[in-house]
Amino acid sequence: MPEWVEVIIRSLAIIAGLFFISKLLGKKQLSKLSFFEYVVGITIGDIAGTLSMDTNLNLTNGIISIAIWVMIPVIISFISMKSPSFQQFIEGKPTVFIKNGKIMEENLKKEKYPLAALLEQLRKNNVHHASDVEFAILETTGELSILLKKEKQPITVGDIKTNVAPVKEPQTVIMDGKIMDEALSTTGLNRRWLKEKLDQLGVAVENVFLAQVDSYGQLTVDLYDDKVKVPEPVEKQLLLSSLKKVEADFELYALQTENTEAKNMYVKNRKKIAEMIKTLTPFLQG
Repeated sequence: MPEWVEVIIRSLAIIAGLFFISKLLGKKQLSKLSFFEYVVGITIGDIAGTLSMDTNLNLTNGIISIAIWVMIPVIISFISMKSPSFQQFIEGKPTVFIKNGKIMEENLKKEKYPLAALLEQLRKNNVHHASDVEFAILETTGELSILLKKEKQPITVGDIKTNVAPVKEPQTVIMDGKIMDEALSTTGLNRRWLKEKLDQLGVAVENVFLAQVDSYGQLTVDLYDDKVKVPEPVEKQLLLSSLKKVEADFELYALQTENTEAKNMYVKNRKKIAEMIKTLTPFLQG
């Protein structure tokens, strides 16, 4: 038999065999494969490719080798379904990266996962504030699962009927204890402003693992020491309180004023402020 004919026969036989193996192993996506399954897949592919091209290799021995590599993950998968502890031993267990808005730095180091990579994964999931996350967990497949805090979860059209105001991307102004001057410049702020904010919180730059500024100028801080609690930003709450005070003042002026023209002006402006408060409340309470 000509060598090229044998190569064709070997290749077709191996392709058919790999198709059968893929059906046997199931429909798990590549991104869902465990590290062990990924290694098995690469090894089987390498053996199959070598067998199809090298006519000097014994085809029977190659098929036996492939069969062994296939049976091992099948057996492991079967045992894993029966024993969760065995499955955890083989595939490992998820790692918590963020808990209640706090980044778990030790877990990042344990998994050798850079902070920049974590922030990138958050952005890919439309999360731009680490402090908005209730839980972020690195799954055994390498994917990052994210659960937002209840008050930060997306609202429906029925919850708010006004157009959403544009929000700029939050800027990371401190990363791993180092000030990011370019990010500060982007927000129109400077080191003096940052230092004043940190002084108000009673923390030093070198103790900050991550600090971000949102489009409202609010600074959120995550410290190296997760046991230390940092006060939540209050800029938006103060603005809402100020608007409510203005509304109350207009109402008081209207009650105390006897001049009809002035009274009507106060009533009219109070209604405008009330409408403004109604529109802005969903944004300022978030």
